[in-house]
Amino acid sequence: MSAVTAKRFSIAEYHRLAELGFFESDNRFELIRGEIIKMAAKGRFHSECNTLLVEELILLLARRARLRVQEPIILSDDSEPEPDLVIARRSDNYLSPHPLAADILLVIEVSDSTLKYDRRTKLSLYAESGISDYWIFNLVDIQLEMHSEPYQKQRGGFDYRVKRVVLLNEVVVIPGFPDLSLDLSAVFPAQMGE
Repeated sequence: MSAVTAKRFSIAEYHRLAELGFFESDNRFELIRGEIIKMAAKGRFHSECNTLLVEELILLLARRARLRVQEPIILSDDSEPEPDLVIARRSDNYLSPHPLAADILLVIEVSDSTLKYDRRTKLSLYAESGISDYWIFNLVDIQLEMHSEPYQKQRGGFDYRVKRVVLLNEVVVIPGFPDLSLDLSAVFPAQMGE
């Protein structure tokens, strides 16, 4: 009896499938550890939080870094996620290739229906790739979950040493920019706090 195994894809194979029109045009996909993952549809609060966050970060960063919104990043030969936001060091505009882990100052996921996935699968992937700071805008509990200092666990797997929960009415410093603060009350949609 033979075991059943799933086909894992490389980034090159994933891109080739996209070129061949393999993916439905009205859906978005990302490559995570060789698996092609269909991305969840965004709800009203997710879209509004993402929009408010982009507006605030554009004003704060003022050309000091590259802000990428729902664009790919390359983490390994088999992982090309598309986080909600990435703050990357400025470079050649990432025409070729997309930002690598070494280019990234902060990865942000806005999360409601994907909270468990973002806390486990994506957190582990970002930690393994050496992403120094990973934030989850948790729309379920209306809080920011900040993760920093990636490390490898004794028994395998990857995580972050430092985890901090920040509430709706607090202010946080943007990693890599000690002089820039983000007021969370300007980012979480007002209807959520009611």
